[in-house]
Amino acid sequence: MGRKVVISPYFFWGLVWLVAVIWSLHVAGVFQGDLVNEGGWSLVVAFLVTVVSPDLSSEFLLLTFDAMLKTLAYAVCGTFFCVVIGLVGGVLSSQVWWKSLGRGYDSAWLVVRAILAIPRAIHELIWGLFFVNIFGLDPLVAVLAITIPFGAITAKVFSEILDETPRKALFALLNSGVPPLSAFVYSLIPQAFPNLLSYSFYRFECSIRSATVLGIIGAGGLGYQIYLSLQSLRYQQVWTLIFALLLLSGCTDFLSGWLRQQLQLPSRLDLNVLKLKQHSHNHPIPSSPNLFLLNAFVLLIFSFWYVKADFAKLWEPRSAERLAGIIQDVFPPQWIDLNQLFVLSTQTLAMSILAMTGAGLGGILLSFLAARRERWGDGAMGRWGTRGPRDRQGVGIRGNGGMGRNLVSLLTRFLLLFSRAVPEPIWALIFLFVLFPGILPGAIALAIHNFGILGRLMAEVIENLDQRPLRSLTALGASNSQVFIYGVLPATIPRFLAYILYRWEVCIRATVIVGLVGAGGLGRLLTEQMSNFDYQGLLTTLIVFIGLTFVVDVISASVRRSLR
Repeated sequence: MGRKVVISPYFFWGLVWLVAVIWSLHVAGVFQGDLVNEGGWSLVVAFLVTVVSPDLSSEFLLLTFDAMLKTLAYAVCGTFFCVVIGLVGGVLSSQVWWKSLGRGYDSAWLVVRAILAIPRAIHELIWGLFFVNIFGLDPLVAVLAITIPFGAITAKVFSEILDETPRKALFALLNSGVPPLSAFVYSLIPQAFPNLLSYSFYRFECSIRSATVLGIIGAGGLGYQIYLSLQSLRYQQVWTLIFALLLLSGCTDFLSGWLRQQLQLPSRLDLNVLKLKQHSHNHPIPSSPNLFLLNAFVLLIFSFWYVKADFAKLWEPRSAERLAGIIQDVFPPQWIDLNQLFVLSTQTLAMSILAMTGAGLGGILLSFLAARRERWGDGAMGRWGTRGPRDRQGVGIRGNGGMGRNLVSLLTRFLLLFSRAVPEPIWALIFLFVLFPGILPGAIALAIHNFGILGRLMAEVIENLDQRPLRSLTALGASNSQVFIYGVLPATIPRFLAYILYRWEVCIRATVIVGLVGAGGLGRLLTEQMSNFDYQGLLTTLIVFIGLTFVVDVISASVRRSLR
């Protein structure tokens, strides 16, 4: 009998990925003709030259400061509501909640998750365009556009955190006759709270970026001002606004890192459920974040005051009439040009594959440079290729190159911050200067933005590596390159792939926002139909788009399971 050949999941999915990338390049037209618009290079040069001379006039600085506060306020208000929805929806869509109610509710959590899957499949930009038609250009539009999809996403993540939290205390209370809700509040929620809070802050970082993007449809803020200045070729103003956006994103990033450090949590978005259990069980909430929570409450009150959203419009008869009119115009959907929808769906899928390939490879390469060496075991791993002196335990001693390596780390982290702070549509507009309209500039824009996000998340994985296996390899005489190959890569690559696949699920939804500026795919068609008030065609395109996102979610989840 012959040997049974066992194919490694990594080899199989790697081959599938390679075929998908080649197919995506073909769909993008890379093998077919000219892609570069030579006449656009002068605009790119003019844009880059003005980086050293931003508009620092007092009038424009005041405008920039107002736009920055407005973006921050949108993000704070949207995050507050999405966390509230996330808590309620997270409990109702968790298996452990329905199990605590007893038998007869085994599949109820699936129903709730299915309901929440629809709003999170639609990008916040589409929600924003939808609410503009109901409420007009009111700040309420931006708040709701962040709240609804992010609330559904937060509910999904919260439910997974609750399901992975130790349940002994919960069932002990239930067996003692305590009502399920009270048992949750006094047992499961306190254990999961550090992880819930950490993810809430991660969602706030996402809300900052989304509030910037929503400005492009007229909601105001930094995104709106950047879009206006870029369209009118006022590059000095663009750089002033970008620097303000970098300041806002940098402060958020710093506070997020500080909070996670105080809560002793390693990552913004920990996809490893074993770590979720460990952190929930072992780390109580320290007292130092209490002052932070007080400041957050003050910021929340200020944000609602500064935004001045007219929440009364939610129950005004006029809003209900507009909503009823839109619903009447939407049904039934028009299934006319299915061939066009299929072609645009393949373009959207190809755009997301190219984007995540570039973002993933770039993130992996630069994450090792971005990781803080004092936190990820510079002593255990040394500088790869050069073995430094060791102490008696075999642990390397930091040499004179530490300052240079810290400088490289700082510069790399700034590059990652810059790439993720600038919204995808702005990147797409810049690349449309030198590339002809199509999915390629959209893919590049999405790749650069997600590269900044993935690089930072991957750097945190490296910073929080378990040092014991690395120290053991070093003590056994392994070279720095051997420690890296046999110690670092096996511990990091599975997490890297999980992050890439997760961001792919997000990226397929984000293709809508680059389509807004003409980068192709279903996003461009959605924008045209919304502008032309073609609601029946819009519903058809949305159904196809939601179906495509579900397909990507299923593929991503299947790959993650097979690679565990």
